[in-house]
Amino acid sequence: MLVSDFDYNLPEDLIAQEPLADRAASRMLVLDRGAGSWGHRRFADLPEYLRPGDCFVLNDTRVLPARLVTRRPTGGRTELLLLRPLEGPDERRLRRESGPPACHLWEALARPAKRLRVGTELDFGGRLTATVLEQGEEGLVQVRLDCDGELLEALEEVGLTPLPPYIRRPHQEEDTAHEQVDRQRYQTVYAETPGAVAAPTAGLHFTSEMLSVLEAQGVAVARLTLHVGLGTFRPVTVERVAEHRMHGEYYWVGEAAAALINQRRAVGGRVLAVGTTVTRTLETVADEQGRVHAGEGWSEIFLYPGYRFRAVDMLLTNFHLPRSTLLMLVSAFAGRELVLAAYAAAVEERYRFYSYGDCMLIL
Repeated sequence: MLVSDFDYNLPEDLIAQEPLADRAASRMLVLDRGAGSWGHRRFADLPEYLRPGDCFVLNDTRVLPARLVTRRPTGGRTELLLLRPLEGPDERRLRRESGPPACHLWEALARPAKRLRVGTELDFGGRLTATVLEQGEEGLVQVRLDCDGELLEALEEVGLTPLPPYIRRPHQEEDTAHEQVDRQRYQTVYAETPGAVAAPTAGLHFTSEMLSVLEAQGVAVARLTLHVGLGTFRPVTVERVAEHRMHGEYYWVGEAAAALINQRRAVGGRVLAVGTTVTRTLETVADEQGRVHAGEGWSEIFLYPGYRFRAVDMLLTNFHLPRSTLLMLVSAFAGRELVLAAYAAAVEERYRFYSYGDCMLIL
């Protein structure tokens, strides 16, 4: 199977640059795998597709203001995107209960990486500095962060929202009006555990009111954590799909969430995964019988056509980039030809694509 099998044409003007005024006002393409058909609805219609006894699963990760912009000592502009904290050779896990640890050794994606030699010091507004300790491959560097006070507080003060490159904010550090909006809207209303560098975008459509409606309807809600990192948005550079390797992302599934999911499925309830990050997490911790187990670790699972899903019955997801691992995951769940046909229909109907765009419900 070739990466080119997951290509499609998308007019540039369909890439959403701004969030809608109302989170829940997005359109929703409903894809029925059994019938091989689709229809056009609104996200507000989601409760019609769920019934008492079902369970929907949310990723409660919180996006860090992890994009740091400054000038090198030589005067050149440089950026760091903080990916994950490290702690020496043992690389301590992120702990959900405390968020990112106070560890100041981080893996980061640098631009331009070749100009950041070992020993380079970067100053981000006086309160936070970074020293390059090691250069890696594909723009990765290891840096030591030194800050005045708590690291998360310093990031909130000097960091920027790590928007994907297709959302154009050419001078984000100067565009304070957009940054204020993005800081709020590129975050789910139920975000709780700091650690992600990209939002679980399927969850951006939810409002507190929608969550209340679903729970009042008898639909259970379970929460887990997967800190979205490089593995989710890293481009696929190989020709053959099976040769791609995912970058590890931290996950945490609690005992209560696992028990709730298993209990609902045992009595005939269906599991709706809100987003590809939830799907990857559930499939990481599910056994061959589809039972979900509590635990934490680093997921490197890569879901593409041919994979047999064990723990997910329905999927709510946004529209994804051509040739991406996310499009491959959706194609694994619903079938490549059906998904690409539905994407073509979405283009024809002028749906809004990608992070701030519309969504797809796969039944």
